[in-house]
This record gives sequence, C-alpha cells and structure tokens, in this order.
Amino acid sequence: MKRLSLLAILPSTLLCAQPAWAKSQTISLTIPTMDCSTCPITIKAALKRVPGVSSAKVSYARREAVVVFDDEKTSLDDLKKATTEAGYPSFVKTTLN
Repeated sequence: MKRLSLLAILPSTLLCAQPAWAKSQTISLTIPTMDCSTCPITIKAALKRVPGVSSAKVSYARREAVVVFDDEKTSLDDLKKATTEAGYPSFVKTTLN
C-alpha cells in the first residue's frame, strides 16, 4: 500500500473544514411610541432590513420587539437606529443571551 503524505491530504482537509459560526444574540427592545396595530409591520420590516438580523418578532400589546441577530454583522446601535429611522425610537429592554 502507498502511504499518503500529509501534503497530499492537507488540501482536502482544508476544503472540508467547518467555518466558525458567529454567536447569535437575542435582544428585547422596548418601543413605547407604537400607537396602532399596524406599527409592528413597519418596525419588523425596518429590523429585517438590517444585515445580520435573522428574526424579528414585534408585539403591539407589549410594545416590544424581540430580535435575533448575528453580532458580527450588526450591533444594538444599528437595531435602535433602524427603528428610530422608521419613526419608532427604541430602547434596550433586556439581552436574552
């Protein structure tokens, strides 16, 4: 049998290596200026346009948004800026992880 040299198998090993995944973060934002039941549609759309946001759930009854995002692609400031530019200033309520 032939022995494979390390140099022969190294390229295939590098091609199969798994990338390191960024840790997703979940944040709850308070949005006190929501004043109608259609406001969550606008807020959710603004949050989903932010690169790195994978999920946004907006509740009119609780006046809050729970956002899951990639912390290597966006920041809390970007999320707050998105809601503010949509006409709904937000504040960090809690960081859930």
